[in-house]
Amino acid sequence: MNILAGIARRVGQRLLSSIPALLGVVVVTFILMRVLPGDPAVFFASGPSAGKAEIDDLRHKMGLDKPVPVQLALYLKDVATGNLGHSMTTGQPVVQDMRRRLPASLELTFCALVIALVLSVPLGVLAALRPGSVVDHAVRLVCTLGVCMPTFVSGLLLIFVFYYVLGWAPDPTARIDIFANTPPDITGFYLVDFALAGDWDGWWAAFRQLMLPSFSMALFVLAPLARMTRASMLASLGSDFVRTARSMGLPRWKIICTYALRNALLPVLTITGIVFSTMLGANVLVEKVFSWPGVASYALDALLASDYAPVQGFVLLMATIFVLVNVLIDVLYGIADPRVSIE
Repeated sequence: MNILAGIARRVGQRLLSSIPALLGVVVVTFILMRVLPGDPAVFFASGPSAGKAEIDDLRHKMGLDKPVPVQLALYLKDVATGNLGHSMTTGQPVVQDMRRRLPASLELTFCALVIALVLSVPLGVLAALRPGSVVDHAVRLVCTLGVCMPTFVSGLLLIFVFYYVLGWAPDPTARIDIFANTPPDITGFYLVDFALAGDWDGWWAAFRQLMLPSFSMALFVLAPLARMTRASMLASLGSDFVRTARSMGLPRWKIICTYALRNALLPVLTITGIVFSTMLGANVLVEKVFSWPGVASYALDALLASDYAPVQGFVLLMATIFVLVNVLIDVLYGIADPRVSIE
């Protein structure tokens, strides 16, 4: 109970200390959107041919005729009540659009992160166990290729090879084939909803649709995860406790898995949190290439249309997720290494 109370207190402290940062993100994003060129009233008032009266009327309805400090005060009041405004592009409340699109982005990001971790951690460990060997150089080559190749290039290559040439992958459009039935809307995660509904044919169809965009994102974040695992593993293998374990004659697998790898996981957890937050905000290219209906492509479309509310809501959402991920990493630190105090 004391441990749970300590975790709850730590989480509460971190969340409270993050409020000023979130407020700063809201204010800076609000001001930047007003500084950028383009008038949303002109864009949405039937194009450039709209008359001045029509543009002024729309600007009044959008609240853009008020001074910027007044607009900011009204927006902060709406944010405090959970109202992020309306999207002029979709005609729907931003909260509703985000709620509908966020599960798609999270499902893609989670799947890509799992693939990246499954590949990067073993590769980093193998490279650390044989530094300077062929395996080490091969891992470095894979990491370099992953960093140098943009996500939209790797996505297009995967589509060309696995969809066009080999025909193994389904049509890379949206989250599921247009002729297939969508699952019941329970969580918004298609894999979870299909499983809960017991529709395993639909689950397999959604899984196949998810693979190409997930691998495109996983290749991009493979490098930092593998290199951090390698560096942390090398430091652990050269530490005193590992040398002591070897001198005691413990099995090699136990030294590597129980002692070295467990201590090497702390920096990997840190970089994993950073990578996840980056992936969620930067997967717009993958979403565009694969026509994935996520929040990143939604925010990009709104930015191109000078639609303020969705962009501001997206930035606030990303900042909130970044805070929550960091809090989760703090908790996982204490689980991975009991020496790290929850307090």
